[in-house]
Amino acid sequence: MAKYVFSFRVPSDYKPGAGTPAEWHAWFGGLGTALVDVGHAVTDYASLGEVGGSGSRMIAYSVVSAEDMDSALALAKDCPVMRAGGGVEVGPVMEAAGS
Repeated sequence: MAKYVFSFRVPSDYKPGAGTPAEWHAWFGGLGTALVDVGHAVTDYASLGEVGGSGSRMIAYSVVSAEDMDSALALAKDCPVMRAGGGVEVGPVMEAAGS
């Protein structure tokens, strides 16, 4: 199994709704043992260079374990961020020697 980083992105003007924490907790719970590291929320942001356009921003990241990219994408597809008009960037983690 490989590890994949999920970078959760939302529209720049995103404001969490009342049910948002419960949705995230339920979704994370549904990932089961595939969830390697729940990660952290990002409370503020700044960017250098091109990072997905000015219309969105990163709000959090997590790490999951999956057989391949298609499996990782399948885990991400029901993420609450999708209902907020955002998206999930998915990328494999490159293990560095000695880490």
